[in-house]
Amino acid sequence: MPDPSKPALKLDIGALAAPEPGLHIIATPIGNLGDITLRALSTLARADIVYCEDTRHSRKLFEHFGLRPRLAAYHEHSAAETRDEILAALSDGKVIALISDAGTPLVSDPGFKLVREAIAAGHKVTTEPGASAVIAALTLSGLPTDRFLFVGFLAAKAAARRAEIIALKDVQASLVIYEAPQRIGACLQDLAAGLGPRPAAVARELTKFHEEVKRGTLDELARVFAGNDPPKGEIVIVIGPPGNEAHEAPDLDAALKSALARTSLKEAVAQVSAELGMPRRVVYARALSFTKKS
Repeated sequence: MPDPSKPALKLDIGALAAPEPGLHIIATPIGNLGDITLRALSTLARADIVYCEDTRHSRKLFEHFGLRPRLAAYHEHSAAETRDEILAALSDGKVIALISDAGTPLVSDPGFKLVREAIAAGHKVTTEPGASAVIAALTLSGLPTDRFLFVGFLAAKAAARRAEIIALKDVQASLVIYEAPQRIGACLQDLAAGLGPRPAAVARELTKFHEEVKRGTLDELARVFAGNDPPKGEIVIVIGPPGNEAHEAPDLDAALKSALARTSLKEAVAQVSAELGMPRRVVYARALSFTKKS
């Protein structure tokens, strides 16, 4: 197997088109460094300035690919004073890149006001898209993906968090939530109490060596993460929409277990869905909690 700590290729910058002056919103890997795009690397190599949350953190990415761009900090504590500096550079026709510590900038990261002001000033704003923990977790969850709401981080204090959860109860979409490792147990308990036994998934360390996705109902997952030792790494919670609750068909679990013992996942879902008159997506999500639990 190739060594993931070493660059997989040498980038020929001259073979790619030079970036145009303007503000470039660039996604960086959420874990596996191989997930960055060639266009992103080309722009980062040629940018006049790369603004990032933590220059020390981002420098590791650039060293991996042999890049030495000029770095400057843009984070929540310096954003207001740095925006004028960036807008002035854009007015001078510079190529300015904005990245976050990991993933796509502006998703639970600073940058919205900068983009808004750059647009208002008439500067070119473009994106070099790539990795996103939101989309990665959603696609691995086994839950409906046709409509979803990204919630970001819920409140850290219990009372405020529970109020936010109640407000989300009737949202007709899958919910995608970020959570800190030390709060995951309490958060899942509150989600189970507020939303009921909906199917859900907890994704951790996405794209990394220890990537893990645990699936089950919210109450089951709350029990899994109820221990005193918090898990390591970044965590994303995905929750199925209303109508996916296991209690809507008390015999769903029994029917699924019986069908799965006789036939394939696909055929079992079709049989149980027809037998109980339940949506296939609901039955499928519940079946995954049996067949793919970590």
